[in-house]
Amino acid sequence: MARIFWFRRDLRLADNLALNSAIAGAKDDGDSIVWPAYALNSTDFFELAGIRQHSLVASLESLDESLENQLTVLNGDVAATLTAFALTQGALTVHATRAFDPAGVAEQNAVGLALKDKGVFLKLDDSYYAVAPGSVKKPDATPYRVYTPFFKNWFALGWLRPQALAEGAKFLRCDESHQMPEATKPAPFTVKAGEQYALHTLARFEARALNGYDENRNRADLSGTSHLSHALAFGEIHPRTILDRLGDSAGENVFRKEIAWREFYADVLWHNPNTVTEYYSPVYAEMRYDTGASADEKFEAWKAGKTGFPMVDAGMRQLLETGWMHNRVRMIVASFLVKDLHLEWQQGAAWFEENLSDFDPASNAHGWQWTAGCGTDASPYYRVFNPILQGLKFDPNGDYVRKYIPELAHIEGAAVHEPWLLIDGLANGYPAPILDHAKERDESLARLKELKADA
Repeated sequence: MARIFWFRRDLRLADNLALNSAIAGAKDDGDSIVWPAYALNSTDFFELAGIRQHSLVASLESLDESLENQLTVLNGDVAATLTAFALTQGALTVHATRAFDPAGVAEQNAVGLALKDKGVFLKLDDSYYAVAPGSVKKPDATPYRVYTPFFKNWFALGWLRPQALAEGAKFLRCDESHQMPEATKPAPFTVKAGEQYALHTLARFEARALNGYDENRNRADLSGTSHLSHALAFGEIHPRTILDRLGDSAGENVFRKEIAWREFYADVLWHNPNTVTEYYSPVYAEMRYDTGASADEKFEAWKAGKTGFPMVDAGMRQLLETGWMHNRVRMIVASFLVKDLHLEWQQGAAWFEENLSDFDPASNAHGWQWTAGCGTDASPYYRVFNPILQGLKFDPNGDYVRKYIPELAHIEGAAVHEPWLLIDGLANGYPAPILDHAKERDESLARLKELKADA
């Protein structure tokens, strides 16, 4: 009696409690057979940006290698293909890690019903988080809306120690069903991914930047962050594995809090599944936003990194070139979209989803809502990021800007953040600012005043 393990956002072997559950069940069955599988909807895959296609393929190929080439990648409708696969292998149980995001929950519900109709049980264990969403609650059993008390109770609740891969499983592939996907769009570089690369990245971070994380994480010009977001998004490493290695230094404490932010947003989305695309604070849906040809033109300039504001444009070009953007810069470009261009946050969130190789539905939606002032525990709407001052503070010598904007490579030092002030600043084709930040800041606050007056 074989069992199937359905990989989703947990593309690793170590510290995979659901996989260990499948192995334990298979050993109890007496044959120890586990068919590891990943179900891919090719239509969804083809719609991804090139960097996201290559990231998934690289992660799956690494997982397959770690399974000694015994991973079966199914192609087609997820519920239908998994059900057919289970029947073909004679499996009565499919194991998976429990999802908590709306799309993941809907997919698992569909798979569970399809399997049940054929007499197969879908067994869900654990989560993609150190503390499962919905576990951290106020004394009155309601969810937290503010991060700080959430963190204190999240930390007090604690988490399990990482667990090694259980021994004794016989992993098998079905060659007739296996279809490893091939990217249909180019990527700007060769993607490195997988469980071993994630552990290597963590070790490099510990040696390179963890001790100074509290001071350097916001500096876009320094390699002061972990670069683990891709691995966390794909589940190539579990947050427990990271948390287990953290001590009590200032850098380690701040990094632990950043992991907790990810878990806070997952908890918020679990309780408010509509907020992937809808306002957490509905009143902001009534804000006066710009639409029409002029708004569309500015949106395209933002996406292409051609707004004339170097810190904004460097971030947007970093996204297009690498599939990633520094977190501080994500806040800067988000503020610019909502409060300088007067566009709705969902437009920016959708662009991030299309291009971020570390896309996470909860972190993306609620990171945007935080900056837009409409989310839980949000930055006040009247906090409008000045892209020039943000550049001077978090890229003080202009190295980050020059790295991603070659048209400004001839400008030395901090002057690169205001190239229009120099005689030759725009000589290489970099655009002049598409707007007056001070004027648009005032306009943004005027629209907030209108909103409050109407409330």
